Amino acid sequence: MLIRALLLCLALALPAQAEQVVAGLSQTRVSITTNFAGSEILIFGAVKREAPLPEGTPLNVVVTVAGPSTPVTVRRKARRLGIWVNTDAVEIASAPSFYAVASTAPLELALSQAEDDRHKVSIPKAIHAAGTDAATAEFTEALIRIRRNTDLYQMLPYAVSLREETLFRTSIALPANLHEGDYTTRIFLTRGGAVVDSYETTIGVRKVGLERWVYTLAHQHPLIYGLLSLAIAIAAGWGASAIFRMVRG
Repeated sequence: MLIRALLLCLALALPAQAEQVVAGLSQTRVSITTNFAGSEILIFGAVKREAPLPEGTPLNVVVTVAGPSTPVTVRRKARRLGIWVNTDAVEIASAPSFYAVASTAPLELALSQAEDDRHKVSIPKAIHAAGTDAATAEFTEALIRIRRNTDLYQMLPYAVSLREETLFRTSIALPANLHEGDYTTRIFLTRGGAVVDSYETTIGVRKVGLERWVYTLAHQHPLIYGLLSLAIAIAAGWGASAIFRMVRG
């Protein structure tokens, strides 16, 4: 009881947080179906204050959405005797399958380097490479470039609208080639590059319907999946041959 009382007194003695995030999402679940062509997540919220609006440095809002992280092997191809072959490879320990950063200003203005190191907000900081040498950095940059070209990695400066330093909103486009899993959404309030508050939630991305059935069959019963695929291929070939004979006859 004494410890609880001391903790309560300590909590009451601490100053109230000046600014806090109150946020919401347009949807917390994305269903991947056979005709899934991507989705868009609306992220909105407000800044709760216990004191008048601070003067001086402006408020910035940074929003990140990160897909499940997995190891990635990045390979370099080179032409050898007229044939393109793999020559070098680097193992990236962990990289998000999808990553988007939206902000009210360019990230280097909205967030200091120290805070980026602490919260792992920028795309390079979200990737955990196995080494720190020049070759690893080169392959990491190549991975970022490839995934940016397919919209799996997105840098969106000025994509967050902020009204009167109180109401904010942004939308993140999720491409069709999403991985299944939980997508972590983080919102940071910053002033002068320092994080003053943050909020975190998740978006569930799941296969449903036929996509879910095929995925489950392939991963839990690979032998049955293989035999079924073979049977479908044989049936499709026989059907095409029969139709061709009928057309010619």
